[in-house]
This record gives sequence, C-alpha cells and structure tokens, in this order.
Amino acid sequence: MKQMLLLLGLCMALFVTSCKSKEEKKEVETKLLATSPALMDTSITKEYVCQIQSSRHIEIRAQEKGYLENIYVDEGHFVKAGQLLFRIMPKLYEAEKQKAEAEVTLAGIEYQNTKTLADKNVVSPNELSMAKARLDMAKAELALKQVHLQFTEIRAPFDGIIDRFLVKQGSLIDEGELMTSLSDNSRMWVYFNVPETEYLNYKKNETSSGMKNVQLQMANNQLFDHPGVIETIEADFNNETGNISFRAAFPNPKGLLRHGETGNILVTVPVKQGIIIPQAATFEVLDKKFAYVVDPNGVVKSQQITVGVELPHLYTVVDGLSANDKILIDGLRKVKNNDKVKINFQPFTKVLDELSHLHAE
Repeated sequence: MKQMLLLLGLCMALFVTSCKSKEEKKEVETKLLATSPALMDTSITKEYVCQIQSSRHIEIRAQEKGYLENIYVDEGHFVKAGQLLFRIMPKLYEAEKQKAEAEVTLAGIEYQNTKTLADKNVVSPNELSMAKARLDMAKAELALKQVHLQFTEIRAPFDGIIDRFLVKQGSLIDEGELMTSLSDNSRMWVYFNVPETEYLNYKKNETSSGMKNVQLQMANNQLFDHPGVIETIEADFNNETGNISFRAAFPNPKGLLRHGETGNILVTVPVKQGIIIPQAATFEVLDKKFAYVVDPNGVVKSQQITVGVELPHLYTVVDGLSANDKILIDGLRKVKNNDKVKINFQPFTKVLDELSHLHAE
C-alpha cells in the first residue's frame, strides 16, 4: 500500500512538472507586438508662461501742486481721449494768468507809445526795440501761466480704462504725484521667455512655417477667441536664465483681457522627418526612458532614448532610435535584456489606429 501511494505521488509530480513545462513553453512561444518608428512630418505645440500687458499703459501724475478739487470719473470706467479726469484747485494759477495778461496789456501800451515817438524820431530805434522785447517777454510769461493753468486739468491722453485712484478728493497733491493709471486694452502685448535652442529653431523656420501665429491659453485653461502674432524679439538674452523675451500682439475687441493677467502662449512648431514612436513602447528607469529593440535574431536589447516632445499617445525621439529599428509595444514587463522572443510585427499606421481606438474607448 505504501509503495502504491509513493508511486501515485511520483506520477502526480511528473504530471505537474510536465504541465508547468508546457505552460512555460507556451508563454515563451507567445508572439509580442512590435513595430518600427515612423519617419514623418508633424507639428508640436509648445507652451510658454506669459504676462499680458496693455499696448499702452501709463501712469497719470499731477503736473501742478495744489488741492484736488474734483474727480470726474470712477475707477474702472472707460474714458475717451481728452476727457477731463481730475481738476487741481486753479485759483492761484488763474490769478497768475490775470496778472500776466495785465502785464501784456501794459507792455503793449508802452510799445505803441514808443513806436509813435520813434516814428517822429523822438526816441532812438533801440528804445523801440527794447519796448518790443518787453512786450514779447510779457507775452511769453502769459503763455507760461496759461500752460500752468491748463495743467490743473488732467485729461485722458487716449481712450482707455481708469485704474484704482491713489488720491482722494480734497487731498493736497504734490507736483509729479501718482494719481492713477490708464490702460488701452484694445490691443494687448503678451510677453513670454524662450530658451536659446528654441529661439534658434524659431528663427530658422519662422518665414517658411508660419510660426509667427500663436494662441493664448487664459488662466481658466480656455483659448482666447482671437489668434495672435509674434511681432518682436528683445535684443539680448538673459545671462542668468538663458532665455530671450518674445512679444506677441492680440486684438482685444471685447475687452476681455486686462493689463497684468497671466496665461500660456501656445506655439505650433513643425517637425520635419521626425522619429515618432508610441508612448506604450517605452519604460522608465531612474527618470530615463528606454525602449526594447529586437535584433534580427529576435534578441531584445534595452535602448536608452531621448524624448523630444510628448504628443497624444506618441513621443518624438531625438536620439537613440532609427526608422529601421523594431521595437516592442507590449510585453515590456514580461521580458528582460537579452531575452529571445518572437514578434508579431505590425506597421506603425496600423498600431497607431489600434492605439487611437483603445484610448477612445
């Protein structure tokens, strides 16, 4: 009886071992999906943090000293060019103007009397010239007083939106004191910083690729309705950051954008004959990306790659792969370096269609 049980146990062990061997053989013989990188023209969208500014944004400052007599607008209001904003008490300047007008009248009378005498050769021509000079001096002084009086009225130099008031009615204002600011938001300037390498690529492709056209992604992640155009680039690089500042202009007919907002500039960059692979064909080790390349003998080798830009479900590869390589797409966790595998090779276009359907589901 014991011998029969021992024999039965041995048979069971041989049966289990045989099953495991068949399963391992079956697993090894399973074909893994593979493809080759695509070599194609495409485009990528790059994002840059940006600062939004009004094309005309100025400080409104007092040009004369005195008490702020009146404020004619409110904060946040739209004003037209030439509209009266503030008035600084003009009494003193009105009195000075009247005094200057009287001096002009007096100098004019003296000039006329001197001219009458000069015509009769009673006084010399020099006397007439001095009288004329005094009249001209009085007129110049009057013009200066008129300017000072005009400065007591502060008017909008252009159409725009008034910012917060920094002074209140009745305040004693010093000459040059900041009162508020004015923003013309009909056209916005958007500044963003670009690394040196991307600047060089931009300059190389700007005329042929239409890269001057950009989009603005606002702080709520919505795209601004109107496209913008890159107008200018600053003269110098920032030595500390290695960046250079670009400026794009956007129309703002509805006034949605305001001075001081932030967002992201989206620049579409063409990629000519770029190497494209599925993201599913990569794995990471210590923040570095790798792909499994299958040689003609079916042996897999892990190959470190340098990713250029991330696209939906895809990567552009800057270094590490060629268009003739065969790379694994599935089973990356089932194999290791130098394993020999069988592959089910599919063209890149077919793999891309399958990936698109899978992500759509």
